[in-house]
Amino acid sequence: MNNKIKGILWLVAASVGFSLMGAFVKLSGDLPVIQKSLFRNIIGIILPLYFVYKYKAPLFGHRENQLTLILRSVFGMIGVLLNYYAIDRMVLSDADMLNKLSPFFTILFCAWFLKEYIKKYQFISMIIAFIGALFIIKPNFSSDMYIAIIGVLGAMFAGLAYTTLRVLGSKEKFYTTVFYFSFVSTIVLIPLTLLTYQPMTNAQIIYLILSGLFATLGQFGLTIAYSYAPAKDISIFFYTTVLFSAIIGFILFNETPDLLSYLGYIIIFFASYYMFVKAKVKQH
Repeated sequence: MNNKIKGILWLVAASVGFSLMGAFVKLSGDLPVIQKSLFRNIIGIILPLYFVYKYKAPLFGHRENQLTLILRSVFGMIGVLLNYYAIDRMVLSDADMLNKLSPFFTILFCAWFLKEYIKKYQFISMIIAFIGALFIIKPNFSSDMYIAIIGVLGAMFAGLAYTTLRVLGSKEKFYTTVFYFSFVSTIVLIPLTLLTYQPMTNAQIIYLILSGLFATLGQFGLTIAYSYAPAKDISIFFYTTVLFSAIIGFILFNETPDLLSYLGYIIIFFASYYMFVKAKVKQH
């Protein structure tokens, strides 16, 4: 098995992880998103902490990277909270596809803040993707539309978080960055959870622990996948998350996306595929 195949398999494993994370977040029921996110981050501390100690890496990174690490953590935390809000209130695959707008936001923010040049094909892809998002959002000024916009904002904050990772580059190990993100999120969310805490059943606690475990699997699967093969060769396979989310949503919640949503999926996938193909051509 060559490295590209290994990368694809790890990326599909990450997709399964994130899809199941969304399913367990939704199964945990009507709890505050802050409380749900806290569980994800407490679980998310444990595994990277093991790697930090194993490889004797700095627990909180290097002094010169502190501002970037804090910004990455804050943007990532807001992105997760908004994404969880959308997952709770939308068809699972709709929420997942809106979250997949994050790479397009990353391109936009890298151009804005880091002065990276937006190539023509990237600009075309972004326009197509946002047109696709409109089919999922369905602008009609209803409460559903506002929930969908929150889903898009979740992708936007994820894009900001990924932009800070671009700044970090290889200055910090991935497990240090993941630990820092989970630690900062936990510290911020504990007092907020105490203010809004709702008692949980044993089943809800189990669902939230599982959501944290599968989120961690997704994070590490993603990282390992890109260690085997460059993003330009395999990133398109991350869209299998939407397929898994649609299947899980149908089986567990009897959810069926409407025709406009399916059209939005196809348009956003086409935009991503177009960018994927153009990026590969530019490399040769």
